[in-house]
Amino acid sequence: MYANLLPGKLAISAAVLGCALLSVAPASAQKKGGTLRLYHNDTPPSTSLLEESTIASVTPFAAIFNNLVVFDPAKPHESLETVIPDLAESWSWDATNTKLTFKLKQGVKWHDGQPFTAKDVQCTWRMLIGKGETQDFHRNPRKVWYSKLQDVSVNGDDEATFELSEPQPSLPVLLASAFSPVYPCHVPQQAMRTKPVGTGPFKLVDFKRGDSIRLVRNPDYFRKDRPFLDEITFRVIDSRATRMLAFSTGDFDITFPSDVTVPLMKDIKARAPNAICQITPAGTQVNLMVNRVNPPFDNPDIRKAMSLALDRKPFNTILMEGQGLLGGAMLPKPVGEWGMPPEMVTSLTGYGPDSEKNIADAQAIMQKLGYSDARPLAIKIQTRNLPTYRDPAVIVTDQLKKIYINSELDILDTPRWYARLAKKDYTIGLNVTGVSVDDPDGNIVENYSCKSERNYTQYCNADVDRLLAAQSRELNKEKRTKIVWDIERLLIEDAARPSIVWQTAANCWQPYVKNYTPHDNSQYNNLRFEDVWLDK
Repeated sequence: MYANLLPGKLAISAAVLGCALLSVAPASAQKKGGTLRLYHNDTPPSTSLLEESTIASVTPFAAIFNNLVVFDPAKPHESLETVIPDLAESWSWDATNTKLTFKLKQGVKWHDGQPFTAKDVQCTWRMLIGKGETQDFHRNPRKVWYSKLQDVSVNGDDEATFELSEPQPSLPVLLASAFSPVYPCHVPQQAMRTKPVGTGPFKLVDFKRGDSIRLVRNPDYFRKDRPFLDEITFRVIDSRATRMLAFSTGDFDITFPSDVTVPLMKDIKARAPNAICQITPAGTQVNLMVNRVNPPFDNPDIRKAMSLALDRKPFNTILMEGQGLLGGAMLPKPVGEWGMPPEMVTSLTGYGPDSEKNIADAQAIMQKLGYSDARPLAIKIQTRNLPTYRDPAVIVTDQLKKIYINSELDILDTPRWYARLAKKDYTIGLNVTGVSVDDPDGNIVENYSCKSERNYTQYCNADVDRLLAAQSRELNKEKRTKIVWDIERLLIEDAARPSIVWQTAANCWQPYVKNYTPHDNSQYNNLRFEDVWLDK
């Protein structure tokens, strides 16, 4: 609970949880050795997790790094209560809830043999807030997470204190994200993009773009009995049909996170009946992005019409057989910690069951603007070259035709897609927003605040920013949740980045893969595989 933010209490719970993690399974049952074989559906843009926003980088490279804290890999639901120690031994807030002090593990080494110290923590977050002596990040997508962070001070080698301008109860949760690794001070950022140095359970030994990735066990890992595996390998396979067949025939041990759609899971179970498959929310939201500075989309009426034209039910039915989740900007209940109640969602503009009325209203808006079947608006919709993007983009193009918008798809590979988004070099985009942390600061602040690098639509509303700041400093979770709901209503009224559906998909693994637990409100934060072992 948020009451745990009071000084001292969080440190005690952290230590208890840390002990629990070390006994995830009986030691006698675990086997050492073997290679975990995974496929990858894409080529990662780089190995630098602090600069990237995609699971394409997190999945193969999270195992190289450590955080100060992490979400307990054995507990499927992530929250403040499941945050446990990683490079930190313990942590505690001061009486003002503006200073968070971490006691650090001793004797930890970077992969190149250099010692890990509090200076590494300090320089990592100084770089992230633009205060570092050297900073050559190409991108800094989560800088907005740390807008309250004034500095990180150190007390010797084993203590670091995050100094905030005002309370931020979400900070431990943000630090538990896979996108919050500690970087080595002595390694330049250019090297971290291709040959990263971490403290994690595995070392990168080979990264062949478009082909394969290979990690090997770190023999000097500070958890002396981890990892169990000798190696982790990834093979890049572009075709999803080929990936599914290769897993079913036993070529791979675990599927890529949320790569298995609900219909495809039936095929896998038919071909490989012993495979374990689990359907969970992916923590990814399909949404329509409209770059509101580009005419004619600088007109709020046309943006409203496009939002009204989205009939969400076909997306859910066609893509997820009705198992997707309907919601706003935050992950919906029951798995979402912050989402609006279902009855509140269905009362919002464009979300009700009367899709014909929504279309009629949208057509009237477009006709008033001079568009019709005889005079349609021709546009390109850009999207990423993955089925999870392309498939909903096809449905969007079909639905927009009903309001006199004729669109064609412009399919981009991952590096080009993220480069375009970062430069706001697009007009209309069909996006899948992955939320690494189910927290308002890790989602709506990151995606909708005026100053965020990941605010790809360039949406800016002073009232929303004021409420974003208010929820971020609120220590009472119930009060914070109600502010978040007010923000969600405003975002929907403004058609800020219309949410279409929250994706649900399956993860599958072979029965001999042990200690693998997919999480139900994020697919990003359980990909280090240090507790996974192979019973074969």
